[in-house]
Formats: sequence, C-alpha cells, structure tokens
Amino acid sequence: MREGLRQSMAWLHTWSGLLVCWVLLLIFMGGTSAYYRDEITLWMKPELHASAAATSSLPPAAIAAQTVAALQERAPNATAWYIGLPNERNPVVLASWTLPPKKGMSMAERRAAFRKQNVTLDPGTGLEAPQARDTRGGEFLYRMHFDLYYMSAIWGRWIVGICAMFMLVAIISGVITHKRIFKDIFTFRPKKGQRSWLDAHNATAVLALPFHLMITYTGIVTLMFMYMEAPTKAVYKGDQQAMFAEVFPDNERVKPARVAAPLADFGPMLAHAQAAWGQPVSRIVVSQPNDANATVQLVRPSGQQLSNVEPSMTFNGVTGALISSTGEPSGVSSMRRAFYGLHVAHFADTFLRALFFLCGLAGCAMVATGALLWGVKERQKVAKVVAKGGRLGFGVRLVDALNIGAIAGLPIAFGVYFWSNRLLPLSIENRAAMEANCFFIAWGAAMLLAQIRPSRAMWRFQLVVGAVLLAGVPLLNVFTTDTHLGVTLFGPAGLRPVAAFDLVVFALGVLLGYAAWWLKRKEQKAAGKAAGAKPAPQVQTREAA
Repeated sequence: MREGLRQSMAWLHTWSGLLVCWVLLLIFMGGTSAYYRDEITLWMKPELHASAAATSSLPPAAIAAQTVAALQERAPNATAWYIGLPNERNPVVLASWTLPPKKGMSMAERRAAFRKQNVTLDPGTGLEAPQARDTRGGEFLYRMHFDLYYMSAIWGRWIVGICAMFMLVAIISGVITHKRIFKDIFTFRPKKGQRSWLDAHNATAVLALPFHLMITYTGIVTLMFMYMEAPTKAVYKGDQQAMFAEVFPDNERVKPARVAAPLADFGPMLAHAQAAWGQPVSRIVVSQPNDANATVQLVRPSGQQLSNVEPSMTFNGVTGALISSTGEPSGVSSMRRAFYGLHVAHFADTFLRALFFLCGLAGCAMVATGALLWGVKERQKVAKVVAKGGRLGFGVRLVDALNIGAIAGLPIAFGVYFWSNRLLPLSIENRAAMEANCFFIAWGAAMLLAQIRPSRAMWRFQLVVGAVLLAGVPLLNVFTTDTHLGVTLFGPAGLRPVAAFDLVVFALGVLLGYAAWWLKRKEQKAAGKAAGAKPAPQVQTREAA
C-alpha cells in the first residue's frame, strides 16, 4: 500500500479514471442525450412535423383499427406487430413488425432488417404520414452509448461494461481519498491553475454524486447476465432462454398454432384497459397475428414505478377474452427491472427528466475536468524543463491530444451528425449509416488534428468549430425546413420538442463559444504579464555618455 489508505486510493482514483476517461466521455454524452432520444428523433424527421402539429380527433380505438389495417396490408405473415400510440413525446403512430428470420441471418442482419420494417401514421387522419428521411435519430446516440459502433454489440457492451467498472472504482476511491468532500462542494477558486481545475472536478463530481453512483452501477446491472454467465451455466446448463423464461415469465414468446384465424376487434380491449387504469393505452403488441394462438398485449403508459416494464393486460387475439393482467413485478425480477428503470428513467416526468439531463452534463464535466487536471499536474512537474527549451514527454503530449480530441472534438461530432441530417441528399443509399459515418469521421478528424498539434490554439480552434456547428443548428433549420424557431416556439404544442431541441443545442454552442473566448482572453493576459515582466531597455543619457 502506498503511504497509507488515502494515498493509495488517490493513486487508484487517478489511474482508474484516466485510462478509460475518453471512452467514458463518449458514453456519458451519448447516454445524456438519450434522455431525449424521442425528441431528437422527431427533430431529425422534419417530414413528420406537420403530423406533430396536427391535433388528433380520432379515439384510440379508431387509430388502432386503422393501424391494424395498415399492418395487415404490409405484414400479414409477421411474427409480431408493435404499435406505439401517440403521446406528448411522440405525436405520431409508430408501427413496426418482425418477420421470421431467414436461415443464416446474423443478429446484426436481423436488426438491420427490423429497422426497415415500419410505417408511420398520422393520428389526425389515420393515413400514412409522409415518408420520413432515413435516419436513426436519437436511437443512434442511445445505442452508441452501450453498443459503441463498427463492432458487434457483444464486444461493444463488454468494452462499455469494463469502462463502467473502472468508473465505479474511480468514484468510490475518489470519495475515500477526499477528506473534505462536503466542504469543497461550495468551494471554487478561479484563476488558480491546478487548484481551479480540482475545484471544478470536485464540484461536478460531488453535486451529482448520487446520480453518478446510480447511473454507473445500474448500467453494469442492466447487462449482468452477459458479464456473469456462471450462474446460468451452472443452473441452466448455459441455456439462457430457459433462464429468462423462468425468471421473467412474462417475456415468454407465444408459439404459433399454424392455423389461420381472424383478429378480434381491439376496441373492447382498449376500453377495458382504459377503464381499469384510468388512462389510455400507450403501446400494443400483437404476437402471432392472424394465428389461432394470437395474443394482444396492451401496455400502460410509464407512471411512477421504477421498473422499466410497465403494467400490461394480455388478451386472446381471436376471442378478445382477457388472459392475464400484470401489475408491478415482484420477486427477483423486480430488482433487476427497478435498476434498469432507474438507468433509463422511463418513469421521469418533464422536470425529473431535465434534472437527469443536467446531472448527465455534470458527469461529462466531471470526466473532462478529471482528465484536464491530470494534464495540468504533469505539465507543472516538467515546467522547468520546458522553460529551458525541453519537450513534454510522450505520455503528457498524448493525454493533451486525447483531451482536445474528446472534450472539444466530441461536440464537433455531435454537431456534424445533426448537420448531416439536414444536408445529406434524401435519396442517398444507407442514409442513416452515412449520418453515423459523418459523426465518427468528424470525431476522427478532430482526434487526428489534436495529435498533430496539441496546443492551446488547437483547443480554441476546435471549441470554435463546435460552437459554430451547435449554435448554428437553429439557423440551419431556417434554411432547410418550415419548422424553425419562429414557428415552433409559438405554434402548436406538438412542435414544442422541436423548439426545445433548437434552444438547448444553441445554448450548448454558446457555452463552447464562451470557453473559446475565455481561453483566448487568458492567453492574452498571460502574454501581457510576460511582456510587462521583461526589464525595460536602458536609455543612454548625455550625462552617462
């Protein structure tokens, strides 16, 4: 142990955080944006804004009937239909389906096929909404924060899980090593170099400490069956499907009878569920449609329960009779679902969702200031060598470059992602993949430039680029759509999420611009002090001559 417990914990805190901080920053940024993935997706599909602005006068039963008719036309042989009814965050009807997988299809190919198997309906008319551009919207950012990209989901989740475990170690060791943890919450000393960065790191870490602990631990728990396979192998001989069928019986799949049978009217089912819950149904899942074993599951909107699985009612799809009704889950499964629900925050109302978002931003700042603090400390250690014309070591230079590429480069990547959504041709093939490619190309370019020249000038350049891209999103919207801030701020309530997106992204861009201005001002002051410290040249007088 190095000199004692606190000193050992300080060493552990530094290195457990530093080794994975740049991946953690990507995870935090993607996860924080995912709290508003529905709103981001709506913004990135301007073709649906007219439907969002319309006020639906059709009852849920009529909307469901028209959606079923559309699905009967497009996917009568599907194994399942999924219908998302309109709500305050999703103003249109989203319907999708799964088809029996072809032999030899990989999981990635199944997911790619599923993303194309959907239809969007206008709830006001019941007709198909205008074809929206091919984009994954907020779903890309959500999946990226735990699946990463350009690799199999399993590998991505293992990498993210390992980073989350490092993060948990860093949080716990940071609490142990910080002897004045509560006192320093209210301490910030500006213009003090390393001390200022430490104060910023402490403030962003401690103010949202419960959130950081919760989001890190629950993130690991959501994938615990992948990380800890030993119990499944020991008890179920490696058969994970058998384990899920026993632990989560409501997730058991319905097997087809392979006998054709018409579906019952959904109207009485919806009326029964609404009378029991006192609120309309949010989702409908039809398993084995047009089969004698068809079932219709009606799902209640997310309420105050922590579980990520909402209460539901299951009906016989042919007779319309109630089969079962599930409320709050209990037993072992309820714990895992509560942890999962805490992580994704489906239960959050408008205020609580905004609070989670702000805590997520604090997490991004915590990771960023921690990485910057290490760089400041190491540069101070070699300041005398550099002053004499020496060079920074490879490790310090590498961390400086990675800090620039991650902290200043990731906002550039997000900005390019949003701009590409508006500027890429609508008819381009694999357009959604191209948007994702634009994200990583922009981030890669920022990383490469930072490695070539990791300087303060590069910091300013990348911060300015990120500021222009993000703050320019509302202006981009003016020239590419009819739903700019002048319309969305004072127009129908269904367009409020579009206005909120523009305003939040603009505010983030302004913050980046302020950071670039502050850095430039700091350099000018330092240059002025250095010039003032030089001795004035001696002027030879006549007497001296």
